[in-house]
Amino acid sequence: MSAPETTGPTGPTGPAAPVPAVTLDDVRDAAGRLAGVAHRTPVLRSRTLDARLGAEIHLKCENFQRIGAFKFRGAYNAISRLSPQQLARGVVAYSSGNHAQAVALAARELGTRAVIVMPEDAPRSKRDATAGYGAEIISYDRYTGDRAALAQQLADERGLALIPPYDHPHIIAGQGTAALELIEETGPLDALLAPVGGGGLMAGSAVAATALVPGIRMIGVEPEAGDDTLRSLKAGHRITIPVPHTIADGQAVESPGELPFAINRRLLDSITLVTDDDIRAAMAFAFERLKIVTEPSGAAALAALLAGRIDPLPPRIGVIVSGGNIGLDRFLELLR
Repeated sequence: MSAPETTGPTGPTGPAAPVPAVTLDDVRDAAGRLAGVAHRTPVLRSRTLDARLGAEIHLKCENFQRIGAFKFRGAYNAISRLSPQQLARGVVAYSSGNHAQAVALAARELGTRAVIVMPEDAPRSKRDATAGYGAEIISYDRYTGDRAALAQQLADERGLALIPPYDHPHIIAGQGTAALELIEETGPLDALLAPVGGGGLMAGSAVAATALVPGIRMIGVEPEAGDDTLRSLKAGHRITIPVPHTIADGQAVESPGELPFAINRRLLDSITLVTDDDIRAAMAFAFERLKIVTEPSGAAALAALLAGRIDPLPPRIGVIVSGGNIGLDRFLELLR
């Protein structure tokens, strides 16, 4: 059973918090920086999917983005704005995988070095890719360690610029370019679904989509075990939960980011939850019927549709497939 959706802007959260200055112009500026560097990822359609759901579905496939996920957009946008002096010293980030790879590749592209704080149990494929892009990896225990504090310590000791995974306006603006591209290609949509972890992708998407299509319904999707944003919206302030145990490692966060939450609290219409089994079913559907590989977090928004979690279902829906970084062994293990 999934929890009922909770309304954001006009529901139980009360008056919205002041929203940081991330605007459509910021997203468009990020798109200019990313032009010729990031991929303009495809938007896929499926007659089978449309017929099954009784709606027109447009899948923005960020699994085809560089490093295999949307995270490259925000990382490159943020690092490209550093001064020459900061680039000479390097950058540090913390991540379970996709942001780690994104920062590592963006740093390499921009001629600087990256230090990445990663949990010991990060997926092997993501860890290997991060190292392959030339980053130095510092390991920690995600259930006992404080990754943000460790990264800040490294930043202070080595003079590195901290590039957070979602709690930064340039990160948020960069992630919003995925929704910008989607709507440029599809025209107005009735709803846009995206997975929510720290909230940066949804925040950037909401900034872009609501400015381009007034009245669009913004729907975030979280795993049941990682419902920190849902709880936070209900409480009216950010809630911290224990480290979630979910196959959606990209959404296994304890609390939404401060800046993304301020934006999402104002612009998000609802959050819905999916189970790990819902996600597995969506990964299998994507592989068998759409011929694409998704990681668990990347399939979360599609899972919400396939599991019937969105009711009523709008006629024209955009879905951000946020990533496809998963090794063969892990993919087979989950689907078996």
